[in-house]
Amino acid sequence: MQKTIIIAGSGVFGTAMAQRLSWNQSNTVIIYCLDKAVADDINRNHRNSKYYPTHILNTSIRAINDKKIFANADDILLIIPSKVIVSFTNEIKDIAPRNCLVINMAKGMSDDGAFITERIPFERTASMKGPSFAIEVLNGLPTAFTFGGRKEDFEQFKNIELKDTSLQLDYTDDIRSVELMSILKNMYAIAIGLVSGKFNSPNVDFLIYTKAVNEMRRFLTLFGCEDETIFKYCGLGDLGLTSLNDLSRNRTMGLLMGKGFSIDQNDPSSTVVEGYRTVKLMGEMTREKGLSGQYPLVQALYRLLYEGESVNTYLTTVLNC
Repeated sequence: MQKTIIIAGSGVFGTAMAQRLSWNQSNTVIIYCLDKAVADDINRNHRNSKYYPTHILNTSIRAINDKKIFANADDILLIIPSKVIVSFTNEIKDIAPRNCLVINMAKGMSDDGAFITERIPFERTASMKGPSFAIEVLNGLPTAFTFGGRKEDFEQFKNIELKDTSLQLDYTDDIRSVELMSILKNMYAIAIGLVSGKFNSPNVDFLIYTKAVNEMRRFLTLFGCEDETIFKYCGLGDLGLTSLNDLSRNRTMGLLMGKGFSIDQNDPSSTVVEGYRTVKLMGEMTREKGLSGQYPLVQALYRLLYEGESVNTYLTTVLNC
């Protein structure tokens, strides 16, 4: 069955997903690019030289710089910054077919602190997250995600669109829990990176990792989500990838701070670290609800990042909480 998949986003992950989905010859894969130069590069040279100058892309992949292309979509994969997804989907809602499947693959919350999928103006929405570094997806390594959404959409996407791609899925019907896991894991990657930078000890890493898992599970309950989602690819899998691998920006931020470097996320030239904003949101929310004692890692991070507490005080707190 032929499917037209339009990927909104021509960055590292959007390009990687386009390459993998093109393995299935029944998929027509199109990348929507804001940057016309990137679209021209993909179409003429079969490269995205901006992000992957040494990689050749499947010649079947097309790139287009016109939103009208969404009129042809069976599936839309949103792989653009989380803060612009709500406005972007409102721009295309009258172009794309009302019954197309819209999958959010961005990790983060909307600007008003809501779950992104709850602000997307389409009838069929899903969330797909998991332990997946873009370069490994591009290079064809087996990779797994959790699909949160309707069971029939999961079955179709798994068996039709993902056929022959070596991309694997597990499933939950609790979309919000998948979204929440992708938000929290960045924050806890900073927490674990901090102790890694200071101690370089697997014992200490997994001491904090276990505390992080317990806090994440409590957050699932706090948000009224299914707490078993912690055991999915988007839970333990993505937390492990992000918090224990040095390719992670959030872990790297923690590592540098643990080694004594100062990090200024207000510098416009700095690399965006998603977990930094999450610490503020979750730290303030748990305080307002009188639940600070149940989330000692979050509170320690909040005091460190937003109230000027020292790294040594942070370490003493998290190791003994």
